[in-house]
Amino acid sequence: MTSPQDVVFLLDVDNTLLDNDHVIADLRGHLEREFGADCAAHYWAIFEGLRSELGYADYLGALQRYRLDAEHGHGTDLRLLQMSAFLIDYPFADRLYPRALEVIERLSSFGPTVILSDGDVVFQPRKVRRSGLWEAVSGRVLIYIRKENMLDSMQRHHPARHYVMVDDKLRILAAMKQVLQDRLTTVFPRQGHYALDPAVVAAYPAADLSIESIGDLLEADIRSLFALEEK
Repeated sequence: MTSPQDVVFLLDVDNTLLDNDHVIADLRGHLEREFGADCAAHYWAIFEGLRSELGYADYLGALQRYRLDAEHGHGTDLRLLQMSAFLIDYPFADRLYPRALEVIERLSSFGPTVILSDGDVVFQPRKVRRSGLWEAVSGRVLIYIRKENMLDSMQRHHPARHYVMVDDKLRILAAMKQVLQDRLTTVFPRQGHYALDPAVVAAYPAADLSIESIGDLLEADIRSLFALEEK
């Protein structure tokens, strides 16, 4: 059995290390330009319904459902299937937040860094690889349907005395804190639409540390984020 680390740093992807709002804006623009507003609106309606059902964004799953609608004569445009190439070939490395890779490198000097993300089994791993994040964490990547419900699995893969979770969603941080309690330090980068929505922020307890951007961790006292005695 792997001996536990003193500390493991858990890092979300979307709107934490990578500007996913920008990705979505690019996709919206692409769909409307190439296929028209009605076609795009139909896709996003399916996408939002599927996200409510699954609990994560499933772009390719929404495309599959769009195709089923087309096959059953609901007036959808099968040309939209070409958007899969746009998603698969998207330059995700260009959407990393400034200095995100430097933050991973700095955290790695204190303990292992692990990507802990929600997502599907095809597109999300592709995003992590093409952005350079997979290589930055040396392949330590966990992608679940609802990661806050998979903490036993996470701990089996990466046992540690203490964890630091960096995530733009206070809901996720609060749920993980409830389980791991004092063994978890939560870090909340105020990036992306969830983190900047006052109603969403007010609905959950504050994180242990709030920062304006992921790059702020380059200046933070990292050792203060985990409860270890100086050796």
